[in-house]
Amino acid sequence: MSAVLPSRPRRRSREPRDMRRPADAAGPLAYGSLVAVALLFAAPFYYMLVAASRPMAEMTAWPPPLLPGDDLWTNIQIAVTSQNIGLALVNSVIVSGAITVATVLFCTLAGYTFAKMRFRGRETLFRLTIGTMMIPPSLSVVPLYSLMADLGLAGTLSSVVLPSLVTAFGVYFMRQYIAGALPDEIVEAAKVDGASPLRIFRSIVLPIARPGAAVLGMLTFMTAWNDFFWPVVTLDSTNPTVQVALNNLGSGYVPDTAVIMAGTLVGTLPVLVVFLLLGRQIVGGIIAGAVKG
Repeated sequence: MSAVLPSRPRRRSREPRDMRRPADAAGPLAYGSLVAVALLFAAPFYYMLVAASRPMAEMTAWPPPLLPGDDLWTNIQIAVTSQNIGLALVNSVIVSGAITVATVLFCTLAGYTFAKMRFRGRETLFRLTIGTMMIPPSLSVVPLYSLMADLGLAGTLSSVVLPSLVTAFGVYFMRQYIAGALPDEIVEAAKVDGASPLRIFRSIVLPIARPGAAVLGMLTFMTAWNDFFWPVVTLDSTNPTVQVALNNLGSGYVPDTAVIMAGTLVGTLPVLVVFLLLGRQIVGGIIAGAVKG
C-alpha cells in the first residue's frame, strides 16, 4: 500500500485586503460622499416641488412644510393661465435649439480652422476672439438693441437668436478639443488623397469632435434656456421665453410664491429631460477630452 502524503496546509495570502482590491474600486467613503453631494444638489429641486404644491400661506409659516401638498396641479394651472407658459416653452425650445445647433456648427468650424489650418494672422485673430470674453455683456445692450430696432427685429425671437449664433467660449473649447483629439497625420493623409476641406470636415473632423460637440451643445442649450437679461430687454409679454414669462409672473404687488414655483417647475422640466437624454454622451465627452492617448 502506498503511503498517503499529508496535505500541505493552504498558505494564506499575506497581502492586505486593500492591496487585493482593484485600483479603481470605490470604497464606502466614496459612495457616501457621492450620495451626500447628490442629496445636496437635489434639495433645491425638492423644495421647489414642495413650494409648488402648497398654498402661499403655508410656505410663509415657520417651520416650513417638508412634504409635498395637494395643490400642485392647481398652482400649475394658475401659472399657465396667468402668463402664457405654453407659448413661452415653445419659444424657448425654438430659441435654445437654434442657438445650440448654430453654435455647435460654427464653433466646430472655427475651432478646426484655428487648430489645424495654417494662415497668416491666425494667432492674432484667435487672441482677439478670446479677448472678447473679457467684455461685459451689459456694455453691448444699447448698441445691440439699436441694431435690432434698425433691422426691424426688436421684439421677435430672431433678436435673441442672432447675437448668440457663435460664442468665443465655444470657439476656444472646440479649438482645444480638436487640437488634442485630431492628429495632424490624419488631416495630411486626407489632403494627399485629394479630399477637399469640406470633405475633411464632414468625414473626419465631425466624427472625432462629436463628444466635445455634445458637451458644448448641452452647455449652450442650458445657457440659452436660462438666459434672462437680453430676452427681457428685447421681448415683451406677448412673445416671451420662459424666463421672461417667469419674470412677469412674479411682477405683481404681492407675488404668489407657490405659483412662481409651479411655473419654475414647468420651465425646468425640459432642461432635465435634455440632460437625461444627453447625460451619457456629455460624461463620455468629458472623459474623452480628459484622457489623451
